[in-house]
Amino acid sequence: MTREEKSHLPSVYDPKKTEEKWYDFWLEGKFFEAGKDPNKKTYTIVIPPPNVTGNLHIGHALNNTLQDILVRFKRMQGYDTLWLPGMDHAGIATQARVEAKLREEGISRHDMGREKFVEKVWEWKETYAKNIAHQWRKIGISVDYSRERFTLDEGLSNAVREVFVRLYEKGLIYRGKYIINWDPVARTALSDIEVIYKEVKGALYHMNYPLKDGSGFIRVATTRPETMLGDTAVAVHPEDERYKHLIGKTVILPIVGREIPIIADEYVDPEFGSGAVKITPAHDPNDFEIGQRHNLPQVVVMDEAGKMNENAGKYQGMDRFDCRKQIVKDLQEAGVLVEIEEHVHSVGHSERSDAVVEPYLSTQWFVKMKPLAEKAIEIQKNGKGVRFVPERFEKIYLHWIENVRDWCISRQLWWGHRIPAWYCDDCGEMTVAREEPKTCPKCQSQRLRQDEDVLDTWFSSALWPFSTLGWPEETADLKRYYPTDVLVTGFDIIYFWVARMIFMALEFVEEKPFQDVLIHGLVRDAEGRKMSKSLGNGVDPMEVIEKYGADAMRFMLSTGCTPGNDQRFRWERVEAAQHFANKIWNASRFVLMNLEGVTPEELSLSDKKLSASDRWILHRLNETIRDVTQLLERYEFGEVGRILYNFIWDEFCDWYIEFAKLPLYGEDMEAKRTTQAVLVHVLDQSLRLLHPIMPFITEEIWQHLPVAGESITIANWPTENPAYHAPEAVRDMQILIEMIRAVRNIRAEMEVAPKHQIELFVRPGMDVLPAIQNNEAAIKRLCGVKQLHVDPAMERPEKAMTAVVTGAELFLPLAGLVDIEQTIARLQAELKKLNAEVERVEKKLANPGFVAKAPQHVVEAERKKGEEYKAKREKVLARLAEMQ
Repeated sequence: MTREEKSHLPSVYDPKKTEEKWYDFWLEGKFFEAGKDPNKKTYTIVIPPPNVTGNLHIGHALNNTLQDILVRFKRMQGYDTLWLPGMDHAGIATQARVEAKLREEGISRHDMGREKFVEKVWEWKETYAKNIAHQWRKIGISVDYSRERFTLDEGLSNAVREVFVRLYEKGLIYRGKYIINWDPVARTALSDIEVIYKEVKGALYHMNYPLKDGSGFIRVATTRPETMLGDTAVAVHPEDERYKHLIGKTVILPIVGREIPIIADEYVDPEFGSGAVKITPAHDPNDFEIGQRHNLPQVVVMDEAGKMNENAGKYQGMDRFDCRKQIVKDLQEAGVLVEIEEHVHSVGHSERSDAVVEPYLSTQWFVKMKPLAEKAIEIQKNGKGVRFVPERFEKIYLHWIENVRDWCISRQLWWGHRIPAWYCDDCGEMTVAREEPKTCPKCQSQRLRQDEDVLDTWFSSALWPFSTLGWPEETADLKRYYPTDVLVTGFDIIYFWVARMIFMALEFVEEKPFQDVLIHGLVRDAEGRKMSKSLGNGVDPMEVIEKYGADAMRFMLSTGCTPGNDQRFRWERVEAAQHFANKIWNASRFVLMNLEGVTPEELSLSDKKLSASDRWILHRLNETIRDVTQLLERYEFGEVGRILYNFIWDEFCDWYIEFAKLPLYGEDMEAKRTTQAVLVHVLDQSLRLLHPIMPFITEEIWQHLPVAGESITIANWPTENPAYHAPEAVRDMQILIEMIRAVRNIRAEMEVAPKHQIELFVRPGMDVLPAIQNNEAAIKRLCGVKQLHVDPAMERPEKAMTAVVTGAELFLPLAGLVDIEQTIARLQAELKKLNAEVERVEKKLANPGFVAKAPQHVVEAERKKGEEYKAKREKVLARLAEMQ
């Protein structure tokens, strides 16, 4: 870039022309790549891997932006930063999407076979991985692409097998029957996070189960009468006086005719319903636990498709919901169903297929979690654990890990990490191994078949912080960059992902995976609703970038973020961020246009004589550097944005640049050079502070500044300079700014044209007199004053507008300001209107009918109007008093 090109910025900032150019420049310069200087301290983040199921949403944009702010900040501070990117294969989600696409073509995965189907999913993965990588570019994230990982790549697959085998050998992985979440459409187990609960209007069915001895009945209630076919007991609380005499007796299960016992269990709530509950161990997780305690049989009455099986007798082959209707009819005819009560309750639905989830007894693979949780609980309680930001999430995390249940890790899918277990068709022996065995270790048969199931996606995700760095090998990256520094994630996956990563890291690397866990909230719509496909209220970050640019989106998202709390997406906030970008652009153009003929050497501040405004802006820059640095260390992104916005927009653009125009357009060359040097220094440092949030516009402007450096991405982070400590200049400038604002407000109220020069009288206190005298030229220029009179002993002029500021009184004679008679007439007309409005509102509010019948917000709006009219009336009366 030539010197002429450097000094010229186009009149309007165009993100579309800028953003792609600089991202390519950063990649070509390899500025994002880690490991260039082994002497630097490290700073590591591993990206929460997005699923290769589709495009990034606005929540991803927030999450990526926050991480990028931290990484760019630390890189500029001189750290060897590694931000490791990657994506998740997302087993059930991706398979569901591919199967849905195949269904549109009239094909099922079973038609294709496992191998061909998996090839098809890999094709899907390649397409969507490219989409995600493109979107990362658009957002501007500074990840090290040379280390990108995928949860199904060869290295991570090796890590998954190693962990599975080691846990199995320690007895922490086992195969057994357990109640799991079952999707009868996708025909697979689901993790808890894949179950979405919806309020459903259903019914509570009350039934009388007759006692075998003929002495009466016991009443139970259920929302799922079809499961009664699998009942193996009725339970009551052991201390419930109503039923103590029935404990140990037997009832006859209606329709089925099976004898089942009445048992006592403390789980039963005597206050709920009749205080007696039917126990179906194969179709309810709580009943399963009760069944385990009482050694009850487990009768499965449905198949994997949600149809009634051979244990359902005459209902075999019926869909579960059709069966429900038929059983209700049959129970009514038998006189057993005594009441049907309307009942709204929360019902689990599959996130992928939207099918009602069935609690289902199934043979699955499980991880024993309590032994893994013990280490995590211990380090968290002795103060050596992970730090949660905000702190309140530590209690949520601890509560979950202290009450953790075994984890069902098998999924009935074809896309994912195949479970490394093989079965011998000849002797039935099961072998768990890192590599595929050639023969059965028991009978040497070669007729071996691998387990059909794959592992839960969260199993490979749980290894993410160390598997991505090369574990189980002792790689150089693992040694240098582990543990990572911070995990940035949402609160909804503390249990499913954060806790499991900690468990696995402590077990296999013997060190926690990250120092901090930064929890951010959701991005909700403008009405505060969660974004969802069903509501159609989602926001595509690519659309935001297309309209306003990535920097505006990033600034809006980060400034709306306080740790742990949700924020609302509003387009007007993005627009305001774009206005901020334009403000910076225009200020930068002003600075560059006023550097003609200046060499970089002349812009050194070391030998310059600084004015009060120079010392003020440099002092405020110092404070801004201090505050922004501290707030970033504390993850207070919203406050960082607020402080930078106020400093750049208000203090630098609106005030310092205005003060700078006097020396820039004056004859004093030394003062001009000083001002140019201060402008460049403050703009340079401000751009560096803003760069982590708004990387594109800051790089574009910075490249035009006469400062040394290849890229702002690797420029040094600003630090405070003690030489610029000048609290007295801040005090003086606050006085001047207050005076200028007061005069400008009076001019605006009196509708005095900007070009009209006025006379100003100032009666200062002795403590502010030097500040005013030393800056008379600036006061004249910025207030539009032709004559300025400053005298501590001054008498108040007659017929003058007045204003009181810190340490001084200001008087603006009306004669030179406005046509007095005309202004009095205008104010009197305005007063008449305001009196009428105040009277109208007071009458309305005095009317009991209006206050009682109108909606509360309408009444409040009227009260507010009345207060505003009165406040305006007071101002008009004050002005009239001054005029008269």
